[in-house]
Parts: sequence; C-alpha cells; structure tokens
Amino acid sequence: MMKALAIRHYKARMEMIELPRPEPGPGELLVRVRAAGVNPLDYKIRDGAVKVLLPFSFPLILGTDLAGDVEAIGPGVTKFKLGDAVYSRLDNDRIGAFAEYALVRESAAARKPARLNYTEAASLPLVGLTAWQTLIELARLRAGQKVLIHAGSGGVGTVAIQLAKHLGAQVATTAGAKNHALVKSLGADVAIDYQTSRFEAVVKDQDVVLDTQGGDTLLRSFEVVRPGGVVVTLGGRPDGKFARAWGLSLPLVWLLGFLNRKVDRLARERHVRFEYLFMHASGEQLERLGALAEQSVIKPVLDKIFPFEAAAEAISYVESGRAVGKVVIRVAD
Repeated sequence: MMKALAIRHYKARMEMIELPRPEPGPGELLVRVRAAGVNPLDYKIRDGAVKVLLPFSFPLILGTDLAGDVEAIGPGVTKFKLGDAVYSRLDNDRIGAFAEYALVRESAAARKPARLNYTEAASLPLVGLTAWQTLIELARLRAGQKVLIHAGSGGVGTVAIQLAKHLGAQVATTAGAKNHALVKSLGADVAIDYQTSRFEAVVKDQDVVLDTQGGDTLLRSFEVVRPGGVVVTLGGRPDGKFARAWGLSLPLVWLLGFLNRKVDRLARERHVRFEYLFMHASGEQLERLGALAEQSVIKPVLDKIFPFEAAAEAISYVESGRAVGKVVIRVAD
C-alpha cells in the first residue's frame, strides 16, 4: 500500500488516502517519489477546468512533476535500471506524483541532474518543458531576437528568462517591483512593474511574447509584437486550431473558435502567429534541460518546500498567486 493525495470527484476536498502500490506495465518505471513539484495545473485539474482536454477517472491522484528513484521496471524498459535517480513530468493521461510511488512511462523520464537535489529537480519538469516548448519548438527563438515574458517571477517565468537569455535573446519581463532584483539576476534586460506601468508603453517590436495570464494581458500583448512575430499563451483559452489538432469534437472546435474570435482577429490584423500551448511530456527534452542545469545555465528558483502531510496546503499556496518561483512537496527523504 501507499499514501497518496487524491480527489474522489472534481472540486472535491483533497484527501490523503491509502491505495495499492501500482505495478509497472510494459515500458513503465515504478518510481519511489522523493519530491513532487506543485503547479497551477494541479488545482485546474482538481476543479475540472481541463476536463475537456483531459478526462480522468476517480479516485484521482494529483500531481504531474516528480523526482525519485527507480524501484521496479516493466517489460521492455532499456534506458533505466533499478536505483537510478530520475525526474519527470508525467504524461497527461498518467498523472499521480503526489504519492509515495508513481508509474512513469520510460519516454517521459530522464536522469536527475546530479547537481540538483531531489526537491530542486522536482521543481523543473513542467515549467522547464513549458519554457522549452514555447521558446524553442513553437517560437524558434534565435540570438538577437526580443522576447517579452509575462510574470517573470513565477514558476514558468523564472525558467523561461534563463532559457531565453541562454539562447541569446533580449529579455523583457513583467514582475512586481519587489521581484525586479530576482528577474534581473536571472537575465532579464528590462523589468516592468505591472502594478505601476503598462507593458505596451515600455516595450515594442517583440519577436515573441510568452503569456501566462490570458484575458486582458493576452489581448494587450498583440500591441507589442512585430508583424511575423508570435504570441504563445498558456493562460488563455484553446483556439479552434489547437482543438482540431488535439482531436476534440467538431462542435467543440467551433465553440472554441467562436470564444477565441477576438484573439484570432487581433492576430490576423497584426500579422502575428498565435499559439495555445498545452505542454507535453518529453524525457528527451528533460535530458537537454538537465544538461543546462548541470552547467548552471538554468538554476531552479524555489519559494517553499512543504512536507507530504501538508500537500493540500502547498496547492492552496500556489493557488493564492503569492509564490515566487516554485513550490515543492518533499514526499520522502
């Protein structure tokens, strides 16, 4: 048996429950979880906010980010052996990091960077992959280009600033004044206090905007991008193009297209590419992020570490929006 933080239905109270320890199937690792990262996605899943994209069954163990040790190996696994220290952003249909043990597909796992301890490693997968897939896969950011990263002191922002700087970009970011020293230490060239300034009055002709907020921030972001640039949102709503690629039903494709019409119109008028990102697990990309962590190109920024018994409290703290960098749950020493 094992302890796990789970919900019995959407919007339910999170409970620590006992469940059977899972057995790894073909291509799977059973990982003894040492630490698990907390992300806004966790409370969105709890509240049913992404059930259109990810239908889950219950009881549902929450948590998508982990670091730990390989305890058992399923048939066909070739890249890992018993005792290997690994980290992972779990596949969308296979979450469950807030538990003493978790099943991880071999393709979603990578060796834990030796320079990082388990809590530091557990903080990186989701935010690191989000930054990688935004800046490298979707935006193809190159040296000398300009990028605006919203909420630079947040989990995604702290990693995205470091990655963009490593790629040779000029980096602007929005952050409260008290976090300006932090974002500049991570590599931001321009720090904009979103409480006292409008970012569109400070920067223009950006090649890339990474939006984590959605809403008004997303709409205003189109004002600062040059024609031919790209706006990538994590905080906005999926558009029709994304819905089709995700394989959603035709009525949902139409509905999301209709709800997103203002964003699509702005993108057309300004000759800007718009992309909605729902990041995917990738052990291969984690290996490359791990190499950057080994070289201290990317350093995790941790706000608080909670004990496993306080996992629900950790999620509430992230939900409050006060966290600077990442919040991690220490599951086992």
